[in-house]
Amino acid sequence: MAPRWSRHHLRLHRWLLQRPALLPDGASLLLAVSGGQDSMALVGLLQDLQRLHHWRLHLWHGNHQLRANASDQASELAHWAAQQDLPVEIEVWSEPEPAEAAARAWRYAALAAAASRCGASHVVTGHTASDRAETLLLQLARGSHRRGLASLRPQRPLTAELTLVRPLLLFTRAETGQVHRQLGLPLWPDASNEDPRYSRNRLRQEVLPVLEQLHPGASRRISGVAERLAEEQDSQQELVELALTGLLAEPAAPAGALRRRELAALQPANQRQLLQHWLGHQGMRSITAEQIDELLGRMAHGRGPGSSDLRAGIRLQWDRQHLWLQQSSAGPTPQAEPPESP
Repeated sequence: MAPRWSRHHLRLHRWLLQRPALLPDGASLLLAVSGGQDSMALVGLLQDLQRLHHWRLHLWHGNHQLRANASDQASELAHWAAQQDLPVEIEVWSEPEPAEAAARAWRYAALAAAASRCGASHVVTGHTASDRAETLLLQLARGSHRRGLASLRPQRPLTAELTLVRPLLLFTRAETGQVHRQLGLPLWPDASNEDPRYSRNRLRQEVLPVLEQLHPGASRRISGVAERLAEEQDSQQELVELALTGLLAEPAAPAGALRRRELAALQPANQRQLLQHWLGHQGMRSITAEQIDELLGRMAHGRGPGSSDLRAGIRLQWDRQHLWLQQSSAGPTPQAEPPESP
């Protein structure tokens, strides 16, 4: 039988050829498969393109134990994968929590461990342009800084040795639906995706459909804004690093401190960017634009010393010369933020 082929295959194939580092030829890939439309479209497309890119494909499915039929769906998915000659690992969350952030943290940690076991160099997820549009809108509503608006990039480090890749950002959710139907793939939907208690579900069900009615193609264009923001952020990174180096305090000051007067003398937009960047270096990546503005207002020229608790155990302290982070009396040392959503 002739290999399956469509305009979606061609589009993804050309996109990957233009970005050879994204999913390198011959790489061992671990595909995160929920059983839903997007992840199954991911499996179908990469399986069909495998003969051209010579990947080694492994599947991973996480059973969160948060719905009644989760174990049955996992068994059916494993049976289907075996029929496709695709190795699959089913992992069960032993202590499930209903919180989205907790599930996401467990999932990424489990994927990193599974990739190490099977020798994969890349973890691949089925996030689409629609997911990226939802993320940008949620971050806007939360008052996120530009860093948050530029999240869900095509790739990012998951660990020091492992890369997370999102090749389906090329497609909207409507297009992965077309792929799913054209390839005749099975489907194991997650009923929690319809639960209005989750903010992303309400955005998906109530907000984006209105935007699409008003401006057809809105999801793709909003995703494109996130992509352009990410590119602009990357292009400015070197300049920001150079500017930040010039603001670092002398060795006699507290470790990692910035010179407050020099920071306050800059234009407000530059102050915001440099303070956000410096805090990111300290592991404080979830500070909102509103928090940054409040901090800069309290540290404005002529204001005295002060402090602000940024999160449990971590305080930003400043005197008339410097600003620095310090550990509160009973708090932990600053750690990296959890992986980006979703």
